[in-house]
Amino acid sequence: MTENGEDSSLYQSCEAPAKGDSIVSDSRPLKTLLADAKTCKEHNDVLKLSQISRNAEGEVIPHQPRPPSLPRLSKGSKSVSLEETMRTRRLKNSQESLSDSVENGSSTDSLKEDQAVVLSGAAALRNDQDATVGHLPVATTGSPLFRDRGGSLSDYERRPHSQQSDPTDHRLRSTKLRLSPVQPSGPLPALERSFASATLRAANRIDRDCLDYVMLAKEKFGEKIHRNLSDSRLLENMGSDSASVNSMRSTYSVLSPIRPQDVRNRSFLEGSVLGNGALLGAEELDRYFPDRRVGIYVTTWNMQGEKGIPANLDDLLLPTDSEFAQDFYVIGVQEGCPDRREWEIRLQETLGPYYVMLYAASHGVLYLTVFVRRDLIWFCSEVEHATVTTRIISQIKTKGAVGIGFTFFGTSFLFITSHFTSGDAKVYERILDYNKIVEALALPKGLPDTNPYRSTASDVTTRFDQVFWFGDFNFRLSKDRGDVETIINQTAGGDMAPLLEHDQLSKEMKEGSIFKGFQEAQIHFPPTYKFDIGCDIYDTTSKQRTPSYTDRILFRNRQADDIKVVKYTSCSSIKTSDHRPVVGVFQVKLRPGRDNIPLGAGQFDRSLYLEGIRRRITRELKRREAMKNQSSSTICTIS
Repeated sequence: MTENGEDSSLYQSCEAPAKGDSIVSDSRPLKTLLADAKTCKEHNDVLKLSQISRNAEGEVIPHQPRPPSLPRLSKGSKSVSLEETMRTRRLKNSQESLSDSVENGSSTDSLKEDQAVVLSGAAALRNDQDATVGHLPVATTGSPLFRDRGGSLSDYERRPHSQQSDPTDHRLRSTKLRLSPVQPSGPLPALERSFASATLRAANRIDRDCLDYVMLAKEKFGEKIHRNLSDSRLLENMGSDSASVNSMRSTYSVLSPIRPQDVRNRSFLEGSVLGNGALLGAEELDRYFPDRRVGIYVTTWNMQGEKGIPANLDDLLLPTDSEFAQDFYVIGVQEGCPDRREWEIRLQETLGPYYVMLYAASHGVLYLTVFVRRDLIWFCSEVEHATVTTRIISQIKTKGAVGIGFTFFGTSFLFITSHFTSGDAKVYERILDYNKIVEALALPKGLPDTNPYRSTASDVTTRFDQVFWFGDFNFRLSKDRGDVETIINQTAGGDMAPLLEHDQLSKEMKEGSIFKGFQEAQIHFPPTYKFDIGCDIYDTTSKQRTPSYTDRILFRNRQADDIKVVKYTSCSSIKTSDHRPVVGVFQVKLRPGRDNIPLGAGQFDRSLYLEGIRRRITRELKRREAMKNQSSSTICTIS
């Protein structure tokens, strides 16, 4: 028993360990250690109140206060306290970790290093205390702080308060900076729908001119996009990883994967066998034409029967002022060249491998040819054509009409090229030609009428959704040549209204005697007839024909505003005929259809395609060879 009535055995159990003893070597049970730590705390509080200590003989002597001793310093080190040394080292490590981007994301190694330094510092401090004030009781043997030095801070702080040691009893706690866990200041941001990395997104980027990019952009703004069955179910099963869908689409280009079940149910002769996922339906239409408009390029040209075809037809079909090529190219020719096959090959050579000839028909020297983008040929029905002659003797096929009709998705098209009676004063004969053609042109033949309630048996143009009628109508300007040339020279900015006041066709259309229901775009180009061959001078022969707008392109649609005019002009660079070609570019409204029509099954003129491409390649090789010979034949002379 001590003087204050405390048990000496209890006091001994709370003494600090001797020099050389390990502070973590106590192997007693955890409950015993915690209980001893609590009892030691209470006993130390009593000792602090009594302010007593023992000498070497074990006698109790009054406590004499004295200044604390400095910690031991290693050889060659400066007189700096352990706490300041640790603070400096932590600051240096923090600066290095902040300056190094590689180490900025992890602090495991630096924490381990600080932990080792703290342990070594704690051992040095304990040795110094044993030498100076080793007789003072310090409850460290059973403390969880020293026993769980290798554990995490959060584990210790999560213990109940009753199991934690008093911080005032541990002299070494100030030697290690304990960082509290970082807690978010607010709610975490929601995870994006696409959780792919920026690198993956860039790798799977889709070009803007591809359809999938437009569909994804419309989906982003909430617009509903129709897809085929396989595409819709695919996206539903992909979850939220849109980058995976983009990656797969980039692998398969812009085409969506097709399920085997869809292959079983589809036929390119009858569309869809089961009526589900129609080949000509809304889902397929929206996938290829999100705006439901198709581009159509129409040109008409009276070739004057010349044997020579222009060396280059690029200005006729692929003008430089157009940003994009169109989906359909329809070329009508009057008084065509004798070799019709050569003409078609030249057209294929000009349009190149992107287009195939869907159909071609003729009536004497009237030629009508339709080219389509090769990836759209599967959505075309079988093509039908019919011809009408307006001559009294039917064997003479220089005047009349030829028409081609087909269905594209759910929209029916009719293209007619014709050549009416010539002569300045023969307006009535031209009206008779028109009436005979609309009554006698037997179309459609086997194709179903998309809207039979608006069709009439006496007018072929009422039996199709979109109708284009173009050719050499031979309507003239009812004005003297001198007055016409004066007006042409006075017109500025392409305003041809003063000339059109004397146009026979415009007058008859306003009166309703011809081309009922048809429209024409505004004319901003000079008259296309009659020129001297090879120049821009109007007729200088003895006949002195009046310049006129004989070559025209008219259109008609069942629904209002279905046809939008993009361009209506003439091609002044082609001068091999006394007529200038006339070109019209249109955007036409499409509607979904049903698989109740005979499809074309992708048929096109393969031999024409191969010959046109072969000539295209040969022409390019000859051009390169000519450039090579020209560069190699250059001779430098010294005078």
